[in-house]
Amino acid sequence: MRTSALADFDPSLVAAHDEAYAHILGALRLGRYVAGERLIPETIASEIGTSRMPVREALRRLAAEGLVTMRANRGVTVNAPNVKEMREVFEMRAVLEGLAVRLAVPNLKAADIRQLEQLLEAMEPRSELQADWTTAHRHFHEALCAKSDCPRLLRQISALHSVVEPHMRMWASMEDRQVGTREHHEKLLDAIRAGDASACEEAMRQHVLDTVPDLMRHMPSVHGP
Repeated sequence: MRTSALADFDPSLVAAHDEAYAHILGALRLGRYVAGERLIPETIASEIGTSRMPVREALRRLAAEGLVTMRANRGVTVNAPNVKEMREVFEMRAVLEGLAVRLAVPNLKAADIRQLEQLLEAMEPRSELQADWTTAHRHFHEALCAKSDCPRLLRQISALHSVVEPHMRMWASMEDRQVGTREHHEKLLDAIRAGDASACEEAMRQHVLDTVPDLMRHMPSVHGP
């Protein structure tokens, strides 16, 4: 890994790289950096009080994860997935999160189910438990998938969430979005309460895939060739 190479020279750069990565990733997830925007390493370094090297390392990591594109002599820009790419991400999410839920069901306790119920309540429009619907939605999915106890699988799921989160955030703000996500999550919770791992896997897959048509309808910026 590049971070280990950095550590050979200066261990402090590893922490700086992680800080820069977290800062940029957070900004991407929240939509602060928008699709097509050019990211200036010097500006980002100034914002977080570090040198350009950790920022450049963080940008290389984000490029490897598909969130930004680095081109020689053209700098770094925020990726704008086209329709095909977005569908691919959601199809991957459906399979991986379905697997994670199936593996999680045997590990779920009564306290875990109560936590999921509370996280679902946090998605209600007037809830004060979360800052916004998109954050609450991701917390629900992460809390459930985490019970699979499969770190490698969880890292893949988290990376896919980060790709689509800015678009999900815009979609969630649309008053006429049609997908009844509350109903989908309730169906999933019913299967969880019944301890039916196969039904949970199917409910999760269907929930993720059902989002796609309405999301695409509201996201002209991601329509590409």
